[in-house]
Amino acid sequence: MGLMKKADKELEVYKRELVKKEAQIADYVDHLKRLQAEFENYCKRVEKERKDVASFASERLVVKLLLIIDDFERAVHQLKNLPEQTRTGIEMIFKNLHKMLDEERVVPIPAVGQKFDPYKHEAILQVESDQPEDVVVEELQRGYMMNGKVIRYSKVKISKNHTLEGDKHE
Repeated sequence: MGLMKKADKELEVYKRELVKKEAQIADYVDHLKRLQAEFENYCKRVEKERKDVASFASERLVVKLLLIIDDFERAVHQLKNLPEQTRTGIEMIFKNLHKMLDEERVVPIPAVGQKFDPYKHEAILQVESDQPEDVVVEELQRGYMMNGKVIRYSKVKISKNHTLEGDKHE
């Protein structure tokens, strides 16, 4: 019987060791799962940052290009006296520039006739007009949005109430 007691004691020791090892394995598995989740989040964050950097670089380039497009637009209005081939070539370049803007999802901000929106428009002047108060009456520089974000505000003239001082007392 002594042999049985010794075997039972050894079995108890092994069972306790097994429970400890199983708990240790469970801790390792939990730790591994946390590390895996952290690594996946890290990968997502790095990918988002990479896209943000690329988008920012693209946005900066487009903003600079908009100045050239403004110049082209003014030049296109002055092409009447040029030979037809020259005029056609310049107009093609202008169309290609706008095609590139379309491909980059750059769209002009609506301005004239719109209610002044400080998130899209920059009021440069306020003029008396027959329009209701705070309506854009003239666009001085076209504004643009890229991927739903304003990259250049529209510079605009807005209307103000043209009620005369004498009208208030009548």
